[in-house]
Amino acid sequence: MSNSMSDKTKGMMNKAKGELKDQYGNLTDDTKMQAEGKKDKLKGEAQHKIGDAKEHLHREK
Repeated sequence: MSNSMSDKTKGMMNKAKGELKDQYGNLTDDTKMQAEGKKDKLKGEAQHKIGDAKEHLHREK
């Protein structure tokens, strides 16, 4: 698996994990869990964008 796909996959996994934590926090009124979920979603979005950038750079070569 290329680095860009690996970053994209990790990004999708972190976004999914973050969404689950965020929703669980909403259901249980657990603000700490909600915050962790939002952090994981942001991390996932960043990883996905890094994967996109690597893929773009690879195509440019």
